[in-house]
Amino acid sequence: MRIGILSDTHGRLDSIILEIFQGVDRILHAGDIGGEEMLAELSCVAPVTAVHGNTDGFSLVSTLKASEILEFQPERIVLTHQIGHPERLSPEASELLKEFRPTLVVFGHTHAPFDRVVGGVRFLNPGAAGPRRFSLPRTVALLELGHPKGAQVRFVTLDETSEALFNGGRW
Repeated sequence: MRIGILSDTHGRLDSIILEIFQGVDRILHAGDIGGEEMLAELSCVAPVTAVHGNTDGFSLVSTLKASEILEFQPERIVLTHQIGHPERLSPEASELLKEFRPTLVVFGHTHAPFDRVVGGVRFLNPGAAGPRRFSLPRTVALLELGHPKGAQVRFVTLDETSEALFNGGRW
């Protein structure tokens, strides 16, 4: 199973993202979406599961949850926007992990690509796909489940400037 993952679009959905996500089975959006039209566009590519972020307006907050739990054997995924930091989880994130015991936590908010196992749980932040902030690369992630070597993640940069920063290790 291939999953396209993005976060922090803040109202910007580049057409390249739709191209990158062609052929995925599911799309996960980890919040700070910017508008319902983003989800409608993404749903033309694959089914979308999304959570609201801290900057999303009332229409998204009233229709989306703060977190979602997804089961794609053998993975149990928690999708949420803010967790604090994987080594210093917020009380809400700690509760989610305790209650649902995920193998993977997908989060956003920091705008920084992140993929690391902490305390036996893999934490994945696809980075930000929206307007550039904090001199970080603009990225999305592709997750492949069912790979013989376990879940595989690949970050994809969205523009040449991001590509140079990402490959140069400056983030």
